[in-house]
Amino acid sequence: MSTLTGTRHLVRLILRRDRVLLPLWVLLLALLPMTYATSFFELYPDAAQRAAYATGTASNPSIVALLGPVYGDSIGALTAQRGGFLTLVIGLVSLLTVIRHTRTEEEAGRRELLGATVLGRYAGLTAALLVTYAANLLLGLLTAAGLVATGLPAAGSLAYGLSAALAGVVFATVGGVAAQLTETAGGARGIAVGALGVAFALRLVGDTADRDWASWLSPLGWAPRIRAYEGERWWVLALPVLLSVLLAALAYPLSVRRDLGAGLLPPRLGPADGGLAGPFGLAWRLHRGQLVGWSVGFGLLGLILGGAAEAAGEAVQGNAAVEEILARLGGTSALAEAYLGGTLGFVGLAAAGYGIQAALRMRAEEVAGRAEPLLATAVHRSRWLVSHLLFALAGPVVVLAVAGFAVGVTYGLSVGDVPGQLPRMVGVGLAQVPAAWVLAGLAVLLYGVLPRLAPVAWGALAACVLLGQLGAVLELSQWLLDLSPFSHTPQVLGDDWTVTPLITLTALAVALAATGTAAFRHRDVPTS
Repeated sequence: MSTLTGTRHLVRLILRRDRVLLPLWVLLLALLPMTYATSFFELYPDAAQRAAYATGTASNPSIVALLGPVYGDSIGALTAQRGGFLTLVIGLVSLLTVIRHTRTEEEAGRRELLGATVLGRYAGLTAALLVTYAANLLLGLLTAAGLVATGLPAAGSLAYGLSAALAGVVFATVGGVAAQLTETAGGARGIAVGALGVAFALRLVGDTADRDWASWLSPLGWAPRIRAYEGERWWVLALPVLLSVLLAALAYPLSVRRDLGAGLLPPRLGPADGGLAGPFGLAWRLHRGQLVGWSVGFGLLGLILGGAAEAAGEAVQGNAAVEEILARLGGTSALAEAYLGGTLGFVGLAAAGYGIQAALRMRAEEVAGRAEPLLATAVHRSRWLVSHLLFALAGPVVVLAVAGFAVGVTYGLSVGDVPGQLPRMVGVGLAQVPAAWVLAGLAVLLYGVLPRLAPVAWGALAACVLLGQLGAVLELSQWLLDLSPFSHTPQVLGDDWTVTPLITLTALAVALAATGTAAFRHRDVPTS
């Protein structure tokens, strides 16, 4: 039997399981650069305006840290920089996809069942990598086609699309390596996301501290250095290809040096008594690492966003169209605060991702067989569910408060008013919490009623991102835009906002979570 026997069947299985989620994130991430290009064409038709914008963004370390360097003032160069943050998102989605179809399958016991059939030892890893590689390459080609359709040069569009796709390929392979190291999907995700964070930190240091060598050490630093639309350097594309080959050459031997369901790194056992006894103590142990990691990440992001706010306002002064749009976005005439209102709204979407992840931890515990023995004891079902629900609801509060605090510090320092800006920015961050709770409540509802469909909550989050980022560009109907809870979040930096939408969203979230909790009390555990 070949080591790859059964790969084709596993590929079909993965495509069937991800038939909704996979096309959704590919199309969403492919459409976003096209919207950036369209916006630049409409808002910066004059070369002098583009040059002023490019100069303003290039001179601000916070903007460069977030988006990467800009190598020209053409529409293409500005679009490539504006889409620089997408490589981080593509890398994150790619590594999570590979881990989902490798380590998560082992942890749930499904890979062991498949392994009892005629299945080669490399088939599982190969199938996950092939599907993710193909999705990234399709993403790159669709991105290039969309940019060409907006009127940008074909060569630069292809260079940008391939650079984004190959960043995803690299971190998909990183996910393949991480899946061999630990016996839990959470541990593998932590290692892979940590590697992504290191890559982002290297690019940040290289681009903002005049340490170009650091950016060349980061896969996220290679994409902008292809210099799409500004004299493409095609040879840079060989770097992610080479790194992916080397990582794959590491992942495959590691996959056969361990037992099925085990990892190469020994598990870290902990106490189950004292402060960690009971369902709430167990939930704290399961969630605390992710909560700390998300809080640190949101804090760093807030520092960058707050530092970039003043420059973002200055970069568009004199462009009436941009000023009008940004003022509407933030609900105030101050451009810097409008920028902060819009960006913290996007941070709220990310916080909803934490809420969904925390809520779906219950499904992971059930599928892995750890929930059933616990519920067979004196632990009540509702108490066990509420222990996880606590983190799904409190987590977004914590991470958004941290993000708002960090924004308030750096923005307050830039305008010389930390005491005044700090509470305001924390308030902007916390205003996103009820909308994030709605998506977390939806995840709890699906888990309680239809547990197999619980991951659909991620699709709801993707739909909210799509409506928020592309709704206005695609001129969608207002009733469709209103389906996103984030469209009802008030712009608290404005003068005429009320708490009514926040109360309504909170009530909706409570109703969803309560319904899911009630349904969970009466269904079978486990449910396949």
